[in-house]
Amino acid sequence: MPWSPSVDALLAHFQAVGFKEAPRALGYDETGRQVLSFAEGFVDPDPSDLDVSRITQVGRVIRRLHDASSTFVPPLGAIWNVAIAPDREDLICHHDLAPWNLVRTPTEMTFIDWDNSGPGSRLWDLAYAAHGFVPLSPDASISDEVAGQRLTIAGNLDD
Repeated sequence: MPWSPSVDALLAHFQAVGFKEAPRALGYDETGRQVLSFAEGFVDPDPSDLDVSRITQVGRVIRRLHDASSTFVPPLGAIWNVAIAPDREDLICHHDLAPWNLVRTPTEMTFIDWDNSGPGSRLWDLAYAAHGFVPLSPDASISDEVAGQRLTIAGNLDD
């Protein structure tokens, strides 16, 4: 894809600055497909099993992601595949931070699917994450108290 070299540069930057919650870019295979490191764990698109401590961990990972991205200088002529026009272009964001793009183990988390990364703002990226990780619509399986805690955590872990 035309944006793969830009994503590779971003992932290489993450590795260089010690952000471990993203895959590593490993190059390209013989057919020209981008190859990334494998993330151990599982993906569950339903966030209802994430307790407050795990939601807090998600928020901290997002904060570290944004902090790591804030020092990234995109390569000259970088091409991005941002689906929705950003509100601002403060840093390079994931643009799809959601349970379906989070590989989890009992202790670690890795955000995958960086194809839509590109210029944006912390606020937009965090709001998108809240849409996926915080119940913003009635859900009988999550109590109002837990929903409120999740929203508070999500809102306070990033600027």
